[in-house]
Amino acid sequence: MDLESSNGTYLASPRHAGAAAIGLSSDGRAAPEEERDKGGRWRDMVLAYKTLGVVFGGLVTSPLYVYPSMNLESPNEQDYLGIYSIMFWTLTLIGVVKYVCIALNADDHGEGGTFALYSLLCKNTNIGILPSKKYHSIADCTHANQPVDMEKPSRLAKFIERSMTARRILLFIAMLGVCMLIGDGILTPAISVLSAMDGLKGPIPSLNKSVVEALSASVLIALFMLQKYGTSRVSFLFSPIMACWTFTTPVIGVYSFLRYYPGIFKAISPHYIVHFFSRKGKTGWQLLGGTALCITGSEAMFADLGHFNKRSIQIAFLFSIYPSLVLTYAGQTAYLIRNPNDHNDGFYKFVPTPVYWPMFVISTSAAIVASQSLISATFSVIKQSVVLDYFPRVKVVHTSKHKEGEVYSPETNYILMLLCVAVILGFGDGKDLGNAFGVVVILVMVITTILLTLVMIIIWRTPLILAALYFVPFMILEGAYASAVCTKILEGGWLPFAVSIILALIMFGWYYGRQRKLQYEMANKVTIERLGELLERSEIQRVTGICLFYSNIQDGLTPILGHYIQNVRSLHSITVFTTLRYLLVAKVAASDRIIITRLGLDGVYGCTVQYGYADSLELDGDGFVTQVINNLRMHIANNSGLAPACIEEEISQLENAKTIGVVHVRGKTRFHVGTETSLFDRTMLGFYEFLHSNCRSALPAMGIPLKQRMDIGMLYKA
Repeated sequence: MDLESSNGTYLASPRHAGAAAIGLSSDGRAAPEEERDKGGRWRDMVLAYKTLGVVFGGLVTSPLYVYPSMNLESPNEQDYLGIYSIMFWTLTLIGVVKYVCIALNADDHGEGGTFALYSLLCKNTNIGILPSKKYHSIADCTHANQPVDMEKPSRLAKFIERSMTARRILLFIAMLGVCMLIGDGILTPAISVLSAMDGLKGPIPSLNKSVVEALSASVLIALFMLQKYGTSRVSFLFSPIMACWTFTTPVIGVYSFLRYYPGIFKAISPHYIVHFFSRKGKTGWQLLGGTALCITGSEAMFADLGHFNKRSIQIAFLFSIYPSLVLTYAGQTAYLIRNPNDHNDGFYKFVPTPVYWPMFVISTSAAIVASQSLISATFSVIKQSVVLDYFPRVKVVHTSKHKEGEVYSPETNYILMLLCVAVILGFGDGKDLGNAFGVVVILVMVITTILLTLVMIIIWRTPLILAALYFVPFMILEGAYASAVCTKILEGGWLPFAVSIILALIMFGWYYGRQRKLQYEMANKVTIERLGELLERSEIQRVTGICLFYSNIQDGLTPILGHYIQNVRSLHSITVFTTLRYLLVAKVAASDRIIITRLGLDGVYGCTVQYGYADSLELDGDGFVTQVINNLRMHIANNSGLAPACIEEEISQLENAKTIGVVHVRGKTRFHVGTETSLFDRTMLGFYEFLHSNCRSALPAMGIPLKQRMDIGMLYKA
């Protein structure tokens, strides 16, 4: 019993949900509809402004590296018109239609990203793998006004539920999406900052490449050091910078296309795409790997949903990011049509000389902000994976008391920092980084398309014809991109694959060990009836004192209990089986924090400690015990089923036990791998034990004195 799923997510009570639904004011009275609308609109506008500094950095700074990443050979006017047409329709179809209009509606309690989609599927159907992570709640099913008929699951849901192979493939796809997004979080900061710092080479041709790399690495280290202050503070610092970038680059773009090629917007016609591929053939197909970078950061827009909300992201994208990119790429392309050989420095060359240095400062600052979007997204998906128990436990800090999705992970932060610096120093070339970047950008989008289609069919109950109208066009579009970027595997694209494989092995090793451990616990759990039989044995003594026995099994008691009683041959006169439960609310009211239940045996109780994401469990040990005992005393006193004399006797027994002392017992389990165990199990379970011994404890620190702690070890037979 390692309490490994004690941080599992549970829904808030209907009382909390109801208060949120009717819009209660701080004093409990219903707020006027008009005031709520005004407050909501103003809040969305403020959040939309803040998204500029967190969500859209990678997307809106893509003009820094899109053209330099392309292997263009003697390009002409028709080539550039075709490339601009491809980028325009890619931004429109993938950015606007897929993500803004569709994907942002598929959130899991405000969380976005590929694992949020998988979590949503698991909560509404029986396709999850780990039994402790299956949810069946009307509140979950109707979240975001998405109607679900749970009594009649779709044929696709039935097929996946019946096929363990299909369920494992679905889990692997979700894991791969998470791993690719983390790889994106490594590459975005590296390519953004390095591309911006390359602007120094224009006015200072003698500048050494190593100096540019060292400066880029220093900038990234400073950025990662700021992460501990939280997304809100970082976004207030960065949003003015990104707002400046978002509104200055299109101004230069307008100036550029008016000066060099006023008719650039004729390229919006799709026939330029057809003409481009008919002329360029295989070469044009290979260039898709570079044009794919124009939409980089879209997945971060979805994954960062937990840091903000759907409406604020939609407002920011449609009214600032999308028009900014369309105009900036139009200006760049217009300049390159008249200066076709300047594509290797496609951004800085199109900047007018009088504003070169101001734009260099803005672009470098914006590149720093661009890194933030994927860093924040990485924190979000790591947190989702830890909560769902598919990733080894790392420290996750909630940096906001008002937003559940705003998190920071110290271990993840510093590992990302080291990898980003290593990428800059190891590659140091924009084209190789662009090749690596294109791979993760497109593959994550393909995975999102697959999972989102399943959500449409299984949860939203979208008619198959409409789901096909979404799936087929986007799979063709993204499949064409994926086929092109995969040709770059040997030219830098191997890096995200290497990172993703390592991360996927970690996730699968952890998942496999957790599955085997839960299977053992469910098969060997101790029932209340079995506990009663053990306590009736003459050799089992009830010793004085209070024991808080931590457990994570909801239906029954942990096998550690039977192991403990049979070997120690005793149980405390007052034993409280304690489970920690994480709710999707900011704070849990004091009256709802500790719930006591009577388990039907003398001196044996159940205790559920509920806490929200803004609640601190760094409690004083004695204070925590006092709260539990006070709630236990109240529960006994309010138990009308007992005679007054019995109630007084039970309370007296509790007070006497408290005087003797309190001990906190938790389990430490390991797998016993015998000679009869298969080679696969020996390998996977050995890897799981390595991960388990090096990750954080699932039991939050509650200031419990060392002399009151007791760890009970037990071997689970593999």
